[in-house]
Amino acid sequence: MKLEKLEKDHYYHIYNRGINGGPIFKSNENKSYFLKLINKYLSNKVSILAYCLMDNHYHMAIQVIEEEKMVTQSFSNLFNAYAKAFNKMHNRTGSLFEKHFRRIKIGDTNYLRNLIIYINTNPESHGTTKDFKTYQYSSYQTTISIQNSTDSVPIAKEEVINLFDDLGNFEYLHNQKTSLGLDKLNWD
Repeated sequence: MKLEKLEKDHYYHIYNRGINGGPIFKSNENKSYFLKLINKYLSNKVSILAYCLMDNHYHMAIQVIEEEKMVTQSFSNLFNAYAKAFNKMHNRTGSLFEKHFRRIKIGDTNYLRNLIIYINTNPESHGTTKDFKTYQYSSYQTTISIQNSTDSVPIAKEEVINLFDDLGNFEYLHNQKTSLGLDKLNWD
């Protein structure tokens, strides 16, 4: 399978899951560490519009802001560092993720908006929480908050809100996800 190149100034849906559908996060500590690694390896290389960490998979909507080779290497470093730490912590060996991380190039603003909604509402769609707005490991709370938390992944909030015209529309469309048919999409 030929992997999509990560071209500068383009948007992508980045996602993957655990090998054989198994867990890649067994605790909140694992999720927090993964977010720290995102900050370490992806800062100044991609602009993050949305993310969500679930027990057996993750999603990100990003814009590439550096050259492809540097960004691809940064993602590789992130996933390798996390897998090594996870394996050590949980006394396991071998691959943690299914093959290479998946990436879909996004060429349309409507698709990008729907993807952001899909990512932020993913925990509710999977039954992990009754209300996606309260889920700690997605970008929704950071996007609607006035300022970035010091321990969260920096979100391109202004750009995200502008995609939805304003914060009120961002929140409204997230609440309407079922009427948009986003609960039936299968990007996982």
